[in-house]
Amino acid sequence: MKHLKKGRKFHRKKDQRKALLKSLAANLILRERIKTTLEKAKETKIVVEKLITVAKKQNLAALRDLKKKLPEKAANKLYYEIASLYMKRKGGYTRIIKTAERKIRDASPIAIIEFVEKSLKTNIDKETKQKENIENKLKNNGKTE
Repeated sequence: MKHLKKGRKFHRKKDQRKALLKSLAANLILRERIKTTLEKAKETKIVVEKLITVAKKQNLAALRDLKKKLPEKAANKLYYEIASLYMKRKGGYTRIIKTAERKIRDASPIAIIEFVEKSLKTNIDKETKQKENIENKLKNNGKTE
């Protein structure tokens, strides 16, 4: 019988599996986009969406629960920045994008997991990088002529 057997094992013991998912969730929260295998992305999505639901409560117990399950930096970012973006959304906080490339060693499919809505800080950082790139190109073009 397959009762109480959901979830992937990744050929790891329970504590190693827990550490792997904690690490993937923390990296996703801090970077807002990570590249991993499809199976790990699917499991990470489950973990992160539950954590966002907890963070949306915006009370002290929720913050303590997040700090218990994540590193402090990731828990703070989730509680103070990311949860506020999803207050009106009732689920589906992340998306998984399958890529064409595969791992060379075991040919496992690779996927990108990211948040549906980007934080304001990320958007500002991308805009400033784009402006800097444009300015650098203009400066380089001026020097060559």
